[in-house]
Amino acid sequence: MGGSTFALKGDIVYCTEDAGLVCAADSFAVCEDGRCAGVFSRLPPQYAALPVEDCSGCLVIPGMTDLHVHAPQYAFRGTGMDLELLDWLNSRTFPEEARFADLDYARESYRSFVGDLASGFTTRACIFATLHPAATLELMRQLEQTGLRTYVGLVCMDRNAPDSLRQPDAASAARDVRAWLEGCSSFVRTRPAITPRFVPSCTDGLMEQLSLLQKEFKLPVQSHLSENPGEVALVRELNPRAGCYGDAYDMFGLFGGGYPAVMAHCVYSSDEEIALMKRNGVFVAHCPESNVNLSSGIAPIRRYLDEGLHVGLGTDVAAGSSLSMPRAVQYAVQVSKLYWRLADSSCRPVSAVEAFFLATLGGGAFFGRTGSLLPGYAFDALVVDDRRIQPRRELPPEVRLERMLYAADERLIVRKYVEGMQITPSR
Repeated sequence: MGGSTFALKGDIVYCTEDAGLVCAADSFAVCEDGRCAGVFSRLPPQYAALPVEDCSGCLVIPGMTDLHVHAPQYAFRGTGMDLELLDWLNSRTFPEEARFADLDYARESYRSFVGDLASGFTTRACIFATLHPAATLELMRQLEQTGLRTYVGLVCMDRNAPDSLRQPDAASAARDVRAWLEGCSSFVRTRPAITPRFVPSCTDGLMEQLSLLQKEFKLPVQSHLSENPGEVALVRELNPRAGCYGDAYDMFGLFGGGYPAVMAHCVYSSDEEIALMKRNGVFVAHCPESNVNLSSGIAPIRRYLDEGLHVGLGTDVAAGSSLSMPRAVQYAVQVSKLYWRLADSSCRPVSAVEAFFLATLGGGAFFGRTGSLLPGYAFDALVVDDRRIQPRRELPPEVRLERMLYAADERLIVRKYVEGMQITPSR
């Protein structure tokens, strides 16, 4: 399809900013210069001459945002799931990430990750790479060609890591980051993010250097927060001045407050930390499958939603086993039921509609007005042919949506748009 002004016809389902669900059967979503101009039961006169992509009978939904995923871990997903976080990092993750010093290996590994990401339900993502600048630039080059919109981070570590993955000191790490930032300045769809791996692997000196770079280049920040009890205890030991784990970022200006920041997990966030996240506008990347696989626990997502925090979903490959955002939706619903049953009966479970909101508008808000088909939002859309899983078309769109989310795979996607540009899913 040429151009980015057209109408898309189908059974349209999307969320509003208050997490309400809009269902518009046999309707038209109008894309005007890459943004949604509205959803209409009939095309208004001013749009009557637009080309129409007729996908009647299919669901049309917003694209989904993966707020937290590790590209170099894709090759070993689904392994080491009998381990907890710190042991899993040392025995599985760090040896694999060290291999990305070999650019040929990185190129092949990233080709698999990028191809599968582009063929799925994800239209935007926040991605961790490794500490290798050349390999990270290769990942960004591959992502740039897909049409997806992504943030990618050169991972920084200068303590508590093997020699092959530990930068010698803060100054050396900062030089690497600066050179990488200069190398990726021409990318349009794939942008950099400041990425301290997490507090245990970053000295105060490195945090100070990253804070200076964040301010100079005006970049978002991504990292991990309060994922595992052992990790939280280690942060308390390493950073006794910090009032909470989040404060160990905030004291260096790496915890939002005027720029986008996303923290993955937040399973064990204290009252103080929750208040700090809310005050600074920090996004929570809820990674339910990962938290189950590494026995980390269950994040209290209902509380975060009730507190008014920004929350989205992450696949967290390879602690999560799949890039599938519908699977992340399923897990978000399921673990919320367990939290309600086993931990806190006042935290009612997350509904399928709420989890769909987290996967679309909730996480998409990290990128701005993204994740809905409301007027003014980026026209990121998926056309999903659900006839293979539900041939009875008299069911209302909201029922079809829920069934699709629980039975979805990328083969159901027949069209994929990012800012009005059609991306052909690879098969």
